[in-house]
Amino acid sequence: MFYYLSGTVAHVAPYLAVIDCGGVGYACKTTNYTLSGLKKGDKGKLFTYLNVREDAMELYGFATQEELNLFRQLISVSGVGPKAALSILSASTPANLALSIITGDEKALTCAQGIGKKIAQRVILELKDKLAKGQDLSGAGESYGGSGVTVIPENKLSEATAALAVLGYSQGEINLALKGIDLDGQSLEQIIKQALKKMMKG
Repeated sequence: MFYYLSGTVAHVAPYLAVIDCGGVGYACKTTNYTLSGLKKGDKGKLFTYLNVREDAMELYGFATQEELNLFRQLISVSGVGPKAALSILSASTPANLALSIITGDEKALTCAQGIGKKIAQRVILELKDKLAKGQDLSGAGESYGGSGVTVIPENKLSEATAALAVLGYSQGEINLALKGIDLDGQSLEQIIKQALKKMMKG
């Protein structure tokens, strides 16, 4: 129904941003990450998700499509509702959260308010499993033959690819973004951040 909202930031509060679009204030539940980039009176743009329940319609807004994609992934996990997903997203950046899921870092997830070990384990298990079924990473290293990129351990490339897939990018977009990045001499986090910058510019 709504793809994004663009207007003036009318109000900000914990987990809430109100965007004034042509005189109508849309209340969007959101994350600390998104709120950090909003200021009352300034222009704001949020990519949205409309959650429809029997007793309510709730609008969620996010600063980037990557964060929205990750929100959708999180609420697809059994036992994780929108409130828990916002809490998880508020504890980290989208790129770092995707990295935590792929590397199985439970501690990073349990830093989120109200998220215990069982929920963290379920998020990691289900999202990693979805990626394993939906992404063919077996030949990921072959795309870089002759590209001038130093040969790297297969698992490092696979983890970078999987983390970007969690954020909603296609295999083709990921391959293009990773091409030309010094994958051998940088940390996984640095690789992902560089790839995201390239895709955002594109």
